[in-house]
Amino acid sequence: MVWLVGALALLWVSLGPVVVLLAAALLCVPQVRWWVQDRAYVSRRAAAGTAATVAVVAAVVVVVPDGWLPIPPAPGVRSGPSYVGRPASPHPVQVAEARQNPHRVAGPPTARPGPLGHQPQVDTAWYGLQRCGRLEPISTGHLVALCTSGSGRSVRLVDPESLRPVATQELPDLPDDTDDGGSCDGDAGYVDATDRAVVASGDRRVLAVRTATEGEPGLATADEWDLKPYVPHRDCLVSVAPDWSGRIWWVSRAGLVGTVDPATGQVGVTDLAEEVARDLTTDEGGAYVVTEEALHRLALGADGTPQPVWRTEYAGSSGSAPVLLDGGVVAITDEVDGRLGVLLVAGADGRQVCRQSVFEEGDGSTDSDLAPLGTGVAVVNNDGYSSPGSTLLGFTSQPGIARVDLVDGACVLAWTSDAVSPASGVVASHANGLLYAWTKRPSLVGVSAWYLTALDADTGRNRWSVRTGTGLLAGSDGSRITLDRDGAAWIGTLAGLVRVRDRSR
Repeated sequence: MVWLVGALALLWVSLGPVVVLLAAALLCVPQVRWWVQDRAYVSRRAAAGTAATVAVVAAVVVVVPDGWLPIPPAPGVRSGPSYVGRPASPHPVQVAEARQNPHRVAGPPTARPGPLGHQPQVDTAWYGLQRCGRLEPISTGHLVALCTSGSGRSVRLVDPESLRPVATQELPDLPDDTDDGGSCDGDAGYVDATDRAVVASGDRRVLAVRTATEGEPGLATADEWDLKPYVPHRDCLVSVAPDWSGRIWWVSRAGLVGTVDPATGQVGVTDLAEEVARDLTTDEGGAYVVTEEALHRLALGADGTPQPVWRTEYAGSSGSAPVLLDGGVVAITDEVDGRLGVLLVAGADGRQVCRQSVFEEGDGSTDSDLAPLGTGVAVVNNDGYSSPGSTLLGFTSQPGIARVDLVDGACVLAWTSDAVSPASGVVASHANGLLYAWTKRPSLVGVSAWYLTALDADTGRNRWSVRTGTGLLAGSDGSRITLDRDGAAWIGTLAGLVRVRDRSR
């Protein structure tokens, strides 16, 4: 009987939940059920051995530090292809040369190459039930990770080769009665030009955390700015970002927009009186904030207080943060007559330039960032995704990734892909002309298999996909894909970190 249980367990791990269904169906046959009952005897030795094995595994999980074990696979590891497609050749996206914000870590993310699909190698690191929603490389090669778990929030410094954290700093969590609507998820932060992680904490402070001490990797708070006198209790910080002068812009869930002068600590605040759920975006002249009702342009007043420049209302709701395109155009999403669309607005005066619907009526929505592609953007359909549980047992969200371009003053739908990316959006590599998406294949046998998929930015064609994990914990739940300077792609899943890079590198 032991051999039968072992065989079923191996089949379950290989093929997934369908094995359990088949076993249950076989037990409905009387002859099979009687045969099993006659042999359903477990010796004390076997029971003790099983209990000891479970205890050892549990002890290992508790004792072994984060990052020292790979993410354990869920059932179904043999149910689908591990790699499909062919390696891509670089074909850079033609974009205007963007000026680098001098107060951010060097090098815009879209300039990084990303993997091309040459025998891609997948490495994982298990962090328990912890999601690192935002990763950012620094000049030493390490990555700064903003992580959340049931026990709270933290900043982690990750070794790029071992994927293990070399330092961790806990952050204050949100008070239990905070009315954030899921917007203050612990991902608000950026890395500045000196490799400091500038993050928003749950107790309404902005912290600047240095990532090295005397040349050695480590985390310690270097500066902090208390915003509790300006942001009331039960409100929270949604986003922080630097402008070109070095001031730190921030926005709260309730619609307070402010700046902090890092040199003097001076704070300026204005109230938009409209709820905010997305990141703000800065440029050389100020900031763009999308609320639940409108897109706002703000500039810095003489006294350091943000001043409204223009306000442009849009229909429905916007699931994306403002994205800056070539020619001074700003892109967001909206919803008209139940259909998701990309709305382009002139950055100078807020004039609506054009709008293009994407996906089918009633089957399109997004909570992901748009990917800038020069004069256009790529948008992902997240319709049908409400939580990690909505992708259990092979279920997925609605399919769709689309590209919208501005051509001769009009919006044009360049292509639509049927790839399924439930929660994480896409990131563009202008250097090699690819879009990277965290995708999930529908499965009739109940297996949740996740892939990193590379799409051609020009045509939308799937160039290649590599399987990165199976099961509920292999999903990302909105974590952002990050491209590293060495050509690797990173993402934080519900159980840890995943890195994909070309084996030939």
